[in-house]
Amino acid sequence: MVRSVIQGRRMLARAGAFGLVVLFAMGIALGPQHAEAAPVLNQPAPLFTGTDSKGNAVSLADFKGSIVVLEWTNHECPFVRRHYEARNMQALQEHAAGAGVVWLTVVSSAPGEQGFVDGKEADALTKARGAAPRAVILDPSGEIGHAYAAKTTPNMFVIDASGTLVYMGAIDNEPRVTGADPAGAQNYVSDALQALAAGKPITPAVTQPYGCTIKYKS
Repeated sequence: MVRSVIQGRRMLARAGAFGLVVLFAMGIALGPQHAEAAPVLNQPAPLFTGTDSKGNAVSLADFKGSIVVLEWTNHECPFVRRHYEARNMQALQEHAAGAGVVWLTVVSSAPGEQGFVDGKEADALTKARGAAPRAVILDPSGEIGHAYAAKTTPNMFVIDASGTLVYMGAIDNEPRVTGADPAGAQNYVSDALQALAAGKPITPAVTQPYGCTIKYKS
């Protein structure tokens, strides 16, 4: 508990004064926000079937045999915008796709809440930002998000080819909304994918997610 508080204070210090404003305006999450059970590292990732932005059913089970990255997003969140405006997220997606990794972007914002999009809006955002996910999964009920205890945008999960959850947490170690180029941060997702490719342990395998709280259906 003490360690979590210390980590939260460090994140706030890095975010700076503007980050404090965003914290209260957008709902930054620096610690556990739900009482629900979290997925377990090195255990099978929670299975799900969702509907993507084009109206197609997408099941995690369909990708067994491939590494999968899950990215929770909210296009109105400044933490998310920072990564997309710097093209950091797109670069990760493109690199992952080139390595045969399946990248799934998930939107768990409820209708009427910040970040909610329909399929047409999601596709327009993907095109405008030059993003490259395999699919954008719409989760307005929050069922998938709650299954993963996803708390923030961004919140990242990496699943290995056997379907085992091997990384969960933040995208990197720089919880900023402005400032330094995120490409210069330690990117935990990139590190996890490189470790998997090399057959090495993922370190760290769990980190504290940061960003805007996911606007789940109440």
